[in-house]
Amino acid sequence: MSFCDDREDIYSICLTTVSSLLRKYSIDPKSIGRLEVGTETMLDKSKSVKSVLMQLFAPSGNTNIEGVDTVNACYGGTNALLNSINWVESSGWDGRDAIVVAGDIALYKKGNARPTGGAGCVAMLVGPNAPIVFEPGLRGTYITHAYDFYKPDLTSEYPYVDGHYSIRCYTEAVDACYKAYNAREKVLKGQNGDSNGIVDKSKTPLDRFDHILFHAPTCKLVAKSYGRLLYNDYLDNPEHPAFAEVAPEVRSLDYEKSVTDKTVEKTFMALSKKRFNECIAPSIEVATQCGNMYCASVYGGLVSLLSKVPFDPAQPKRVGVFSYGSGLASSMFSVKVVGDVSNIVKQLDLQKRLDARRVVDPQVYDDMCLLREKAHLQKNFTPVGNVDDITPGTYYLTKVDDMFRREYAVKA
Repeated sequence: MSFCDDREDIYSICLTTVSSLLRKYSIDPKSIGRLEVGTETMLDKSKSVKSVLMQLFAPSGNTNIEGVDTVNACYGGTNALLNSINWVESSGWDGRDAIVVAGDIALYKKGNARPTGGAGCVAMLVGPNAPIVFEPGLRGTYITHAYDFYKPDLTSEYPYVDGHYSIRCYTEAVDACYKAYNAREKVLKGQNGDSNGIVDKSKTPLDRFDHILFHAPTCKLVAKSYGRLLYNDYLDNPEHPAFAEVAPEVRSLDYEKSVTDKTVEKTFMALSKKRFNECIAPSIEVATQCGNMYCASVYGGLVSLLSKVPFDPAQPKRVGVFSYGSGLASSMFSVKVVGDVSNIVKQLDLQKRLDARRVVDPQVYDDMCLLREKAHLQKNFTPVGNVDDITPGTYYLTKVDDMFRREYAVKA
């Protein structure tokens, strides 16, 4: 998993990521008309992370940039992305591009949950003529009130978590979003005069996606959730040949029981295993190596997929996306990779960056968590983390003054 000490915070990792995006793709700062950040890592109850990022645009004189932060656990990045897509499609669009930033530092108190943390940030350029396009109108959303994971204690970076309940909430969100997505797709196909269904009778509706990205708190939950989508296909058509070996008692199982039923889970994980290895496994490389990056998690999945799977513009591929944030908010939508993504893959240079990381003992992680605990809410503070370990081009914290104002430098 990835982590950082008291030298990096949500401001610094977002500054690093956006500056990298601007530099690698030679983006003119004046060409950006919207910048929105999705994060649940809070340093200030009033000032947005987006406002901190505006210093990257100051030299160009561009202060005419819409958007601020959006917050709901791990869903904030998706909400920022949907807002930016809507902006480009709206009467308010002025012809410029948008940047969406999804990033977090995921920390847990010492104990069994601590290894499920992580850290990461993804920045995305949104505009017309993109190689990856949203399928118009195809979304399904599920939002409800739940105390599965939340952060009411502002004196700590650590959350309150009801682990078993959170998994149940996630699973119910998978079901609800998939059903809402399918219903919306049926409506749109009817409006367009298209037939609804799968031409190949051996395939299930799930097979209409070449790949699916999931929010990945753990990779095991991703595998279970892919099987859960297949279970939803089964409920819609139990007589499909793909389900010939499913036990009869599964069909009559009460929904509430099905959410946690191990027979359902094992049956559909087994049925989906081959397709999981082809369709899902390439998208969880970053999650496997970097842990749970909260808002960045599902978009780290996109980074993994682009880096691991060859894409041919002559053969567009359809990618489903499931995003979840506790509390809770969730959506399923889909995109198509229709253009040349080779330069994106080149600039990401994912494997080289993963290989460049340092391997340390678990005790080092505990020590760095302790450093962060001591730094939290401090003023007149100078961080003590080792700057020598920071990669060139990275923003890092140099001081917090007596009014909590934070200052940064860039590693040469």
